[in-house]
Amino acid sequence: MTSIFQRALGTDFGRLHPQIRRRFSVGLDSGEACVGRGTMDRVWHGRGFVKPFLTLGGTRNILVPRAGQDVPFTIENVPYLDSYGRETVTFVRTFAFPDGDRRFDATMIYSPARRCVVDYLGTHQHLASDLHFAAGPGGSLVIRSGEHRFREGPVDARVPGLVAGDATVRESYDDATERFRIEVSVANRRFGPLFGYTGCFTADFVDAGGLGIRDGLRPVREEARV
Repeated sequence: MTSIFQRALGTDFGRLHPQIRRRFSVGLDSGEACVGRGTMDRVWHGRGFVKPFLTLGGTRNILVPRAGQDVPFTIENVPYLDSYGRETVTFVRTFAFPDGDRRFDATMIYSPARRCVVDYLGTHQHLASDLHFAAGPGGSLVIRSGEHRFREGPVDARVPGLVAGDATVRESYDDATERFRIEVSVANRRFGPLFGYTGCFTADFVDAGGLGIRDGLRPVREEARV
């Protein structure tokens, strides 16, 4: 057995920095969860017209409708079996702004049918995105989003590229500071940059069985469709 991320990376997994490999080995097989704590040097969003869309998404913990510098940050990667029996890993990011916390929630599974990780966004998993993983320079990890789909009741629709946000994530490990560095950018093909953040964090690896899933970490609604 391997983690959902190992399955997505294939032979590229061995090219990752050892600390990145450990972080993306979290899963039911490893028995580990990972909690990262650090500071985002910058949290940004695009031009003014994107703010209403970010605010709307923020009601379901999709993206973050706030900008700032030196923002305390926590990321919780905890494996569990969802209600459909699929191995799932949380990617719950909390940004501690002066006026209150903002969360950006995701839960990830590996889909053999799609041959990639599927990223369910938000508290109700209304949005599903294909994620494509690859090893980058210096043992870093590069994640790029692919097709996006919207699911609500009987609705099952592909999100057109004209309105979709394409995400790129770059995560690396700095041996000198013993910290993980992360850079996230979400952009629209027509309207340009929408949202992103960059910063660094340390990680604690904990027993997944002992930690369990704390209240509020799982999505309110789980979607069977990938």
